[in-house]
This record gives sequence, structure tokens and C-alpha cells, in this order.
Amino acid sequence: MKPFFFTDFSLKDLTLLGEYQVNALEKEINYLLSFDLDRLLAGFRETAGLDKKGKERYGGWESLLIGGHTLGHYLTACAQAYSSANTGNEEKEGLAKNLTYLVQELRACQLAQGTGLIFGAIILDPSNVEQQFDMVEQGKTEIFKESWVPYYTLHKLFCGLVSIAYLEQELGETAKLAKVIASDLADWVYNRGSKWSEQTHKTVLSIEYGGVNDCLYDVYLLTGKEEHLKAAQLFDEVELFERIYHAKPGDDALNNMHANTNIPKFQGALKRYLVTGEERFLEYVKHFFWLVANCHSYITGDNSEWEHFGKDNILDGERTNCNCETCNAYNMLKICKLLYMITGDTVYADWYENTYLNSIMSSQNPETGMTTYFQPMASGYFKTFSTPFDSFWCCTGSGMESFTKLPESYYFHTENALVVNQYLSSKVEWREKGMALVQKTRFPMENTASFTVEGRFQGELWFRIPKWLKGELQIRLDGKQADYETRVIGEGRGYAVLTGDFEQDTLIELTLSAGITPKNLPDGQHTYGFLYGPYVLCGLVGRDHMEEGKTGVDVTIAKEKAFGKAIFKDKEEVITVKEASVEQFMDHIDSHMTPVKREGGLYFKLQDTDADLEYTLHYSQYQSRFGLYFQFQ
Repeated sequence: MKPFFFTDFSLKDLTLLGEYQVNALEKEINYLLSFDLDRLLAGFRETAGLDKKGKERYGGWESLLIGGHTLGHYLTACAQAYSSANTGNEEKEGLAKNLTYLVQELRACQLAQGTGLIFGAIILDPSNVEQQFDMVEQGKTEIFKESWVPYYTLHKLFCGLVSIAYLEQELGETAKLAKVIASDLADWVYNRGSKWSEQTHKTVLSIEYGGVNDCLYDVYLLTGKEEHLKAAQLFDEVELFERIYHAKPGDDALNNMHANTNIPKFQGALKRYLVTGEERFLEYVKHFFWLVANCHSYITGDNSEWEHFGKDNILDGERTNCNCETCNAYNMLKICKLLYMITGDTVYADWYENTYLNSIMSSQNPETGMTTYFQPMASGYFKTFSTPFDSFWCCTGSGMESFTKLPESYYFHTENALVVNQYLSSKVEWREKGMALVQKTRFPMENTASFTVEGRFQGELWFRIPKWLKGELQIRLDGKQADYETRVIGEGRGYAVLTGDFEQDTLIELTLSAGITPKNLPDGQHTYGFLYGPYVLCGLVGRDHMEEGKTGVDVTIAKEKAFGKAIFKDKEEVITVKEASVEQFMDHIDSHMTPVKREGGLYFKLQDTDADLEYTLHYSQYQSRFGLYFQFQ
């Protein structure tokens, strides 16, 4: 493995202390523990010719040719939730019991099948349970009658098994058995893929397969089997990587490409770099990430319109009720975290913060724990969420994972430096050093974050200097103004570094001065959204007639846009600035957005325009029609 610049902490070392995040995790754990495991297993037993124990598979996508993908996500989410420092002993016991049962039953299915395959989709031909894979090799992809991304489904299963396999110290024989299942399944992929002709190989790679290369590199790291390395490399699209690498903004290299098909491919390329040390694969990923982040992403950090990339820098023209598939943000964050760990560049930390807060945290209904598929970038729509046991979208599964690993990006370390990466109430334990750091912040309600040392630590404390910070970072050490070294790595603002002997109860206080930042779109000069510090603001436009509709395969969306009465004077979505040009107005935006603190939230009143519009933090709003962007004139 190539070495990292930064090392992350295990979830067992990270405790969430923020009320919103704690609730989000609790809702997710309750959801995971509410499943009927035999219904999750029904398709796998059917494929293996085993008794289904009187249970039928779940509905929604689980009753289609993509069935079984949810179980993979579920395994990963349960492993993460089990590892979480926030999870209580009773919940841990339930999660461990579920994982043990599922792994044992999957092994029984695998042995009954006899080939190494485990698969849970509906079976069109009982005499050929591998029919979907045959159809893919023939390029037959009618999702109701032929095939629906079977390798994508295997990707989720591999990830779940690998997540469990890494918990050998905690889960013992269950983790060892998960490794065996993953190894035999990887053998099956290798045995099938190694027989492909060149044309068949190209056909298979032309159909969505998730990040099979990514997870197969992980399996290889577990097993050391050369066949597993070769299996991973079968899914590396070097021709695609090269084409994207040489693309410049305006070349429209990503135009019409399905976003969530292609983002995971680059996760695999990054894993290849880490496993083999081939530098070109790192460069492929860095350039792809830059293109998506800078030419295809909205203010929330997410991307796409109806799951697809458009032309470079055409974003205003593609704002609809079907933007920003949540899986895209989930997968981009996986790449972003690794790029940050490899490079140490706070550019990636800044991007992670923005997308985490405004796409991922924004994707959960805090009352129900259910998650979004799309998040509209066109104004006048509202968020829609999955149902517990009838949807099973791809974003339902990635949502399970996202909300069981919430603090994974908060802290990192080098050999003798603890890095504070995100400013959210939490605690990190650095067991090897015999110390912990407790962070308490009410930002953005207040502009300070305090850190208390538990134990004793001799070394360096690094605090990320966020790009949204107004002015210089102010630090007080035990009540006195502290001098610090600014250390810049890469293109971001870098870190404020304190060096010393930090004893028990040492108190470090940071002043995080924030303000309003306007963001327009490259093809919409006067189409603006706003952030307060790292938080995207959304304009509230009423709750009238919030009727839901459907798109794609049973995906819930906001059916029609609407705006409350008297919000806009002349034309919906158009705001007229009084006594200034739009440019002048935006240059002094802090004087035109008045903060209003209320119980349970922070609001801003838009002033000096003809619109009666109030903004709030986008991630926390889930009951109203909203607008992230409006046209100013």
C-alpha cells in the first residue's frame, strides 16, 4: 500500500456530540434494527435453491432485477454502526447478532450454489441463475426483462463483506467467514472474467458495474491472491481514464455520461494507485475530481440532472426537480476523503465539508430517518424521501452507509500531529497517545469552537483554516491569545499549527468568523445562491400543495413547483434589487441579509429587494418548498 499523508481514525474512536448528528445516527440504527433479515435473504436463498423460511423478498427495487443490492449496503451500514462510539451496548449486541446471522446464511447460500456466486435478484430462468451476467456479456440491458447492473449489485455485497472482514478483533469468526465468502465470490468473478474475449470485455465494461474494481482491490488486500488483483484490473477502464485525463473545461468530456456509473470507476482507479503505486492512476482521479467539482457541481457540492452529467459549466440551464442524485455525493466524498488523506491538501477538506453538510446531512428527514434520491436545484420544489420497506432505491442503501459513518472526516493524524478537520461537536480518542480531544461548538449559531484536552499530549495540534473564514483565524490557549504557525500544503489555506506540551484540561478556543458568500452559476451570471460560512442557505417559499409524483423506476419526486403568495412581486424566481446593481448588491451582501435567531434554527431576512424572502440552513429544512437559486435583476 502507498503511504498516506494523513491517517484516519476508526469510528470507535470518534464520538458525535452534536444534537443533529446524534439524532441522525440514532434514526439510522433504529432503521437497521427494524429489518426482517429473512426477507433480505429471501432472494439469495431462492437463487441457491434453498428454503426461503416462509418469507418473501421486500418490495420496491428489491423485487426487481437489481434485488440484493440493499443487503450489501445493509452489511456495511451495520458494520459501521457496530463500530461507532455512539452505539449503545444493546444496539451493538443486536447489530452483531444480525451480522453473524446474515454472514452464516450467505455462506450457506454460497455453498449450496457451488460456484462461489451469491446473488439476490429475481431469477427469470431457474435453470440459469447466472442469466443476468450472460445478458450483460451480450449487451442486453432491458432492466425488467434482461439485466439490471448485476456487477453493481456484487459491488455492494463485496463492500459489505469487506467491512465485516476488517472487524476480526471485534466479530471474530463472523469476520473470518465474511473474508472467506468475499474471497470465493472474487474467485467467481475472476473465473468468469478471465474467459472474456476482447469484445465481451468491452461490452461488460460498457454497462454500469459500480466500483467492482474498487472493492476487488480491497479483497486482494485481504487475501493476497493474484487472481483477485487481476479480477480488479479487469474492471479498470484505462481508455476512459486517459480520455478524461486529457480533457479540458469546455471539451464536454463528461456530457451525457451517467454520473453514478462513472464516479465509482474512479474510486477503483484511486484504489489501484494505493495498491500498486502507479502514479498515473492518482493523476487520472485528481483530474476527474477537479472536472466534476468545478464544472458540474452545484452549491451543495452534488451534481447531475436526472442522473447524468451535462456539458461543462452548463448548470443554470439544467436546474430541475431531478438534480443531484444523493449517491453521487456519497461516492464523490469517498474519493475526496482518500485524496485528502493522500495529499493533505485542504482543498479536499473544504470540498468534503461543503458536500457533507449540504448534500449528505441535507438528505435525511430528521424525524423519520428516511433519505432523498434527488435534491432539486430548481426553485419551488421540496425534498422527498424514501419509505422504510417499499423503496429500496440505490440512495436508500448509500443513505444507510452515510449516516452510520458521519464523523469519519472530522479528525486525522500523522505520527505526532492531531488534525482537526471539521468544526462539529465531537470527541476523538487517540488511544496510542493516551489522549483525547473534546470539541464543542454551536457554529453557525455562535462563531466559536472550543477544544479540551483529556490526558496529556506532546506534539502538534493542526486546525484546518477553512476557505469560508472571514479574516484571520483567532486562537486562544487557556484564555490567552496564542501564536501559531500557518502550514500550507497544496492549494488550500492550510492549517494553524500549535506545538507544545498539552496537559489535562488544556483549553483551546477558536474564533470562526463567518459571513454570507454569494455564488452564481457559470451560465447564469445573475442566478445566485448563498452560503453562511460552509452552510448553504435556502429560501423558503411556502408549503402549498406539496404533492409527490414519480419518475424512473418508482422514484419519488416533488411533482410541481409552486411559490407562496406575495413572495415575488413581478415574476416568480426573479428578485429585483433596489437602488444598486446586482454586482454592487452582492459585493455588500452581508448588509442585505439580516440574521434572525429563533428557537431551533438560524434564519436570514433578505433586505433591499422587492421579494419577501427568508432564508434558513438548507440541511435542516425538510418540510417546505424552497429555492437555492434565484435570478437577481
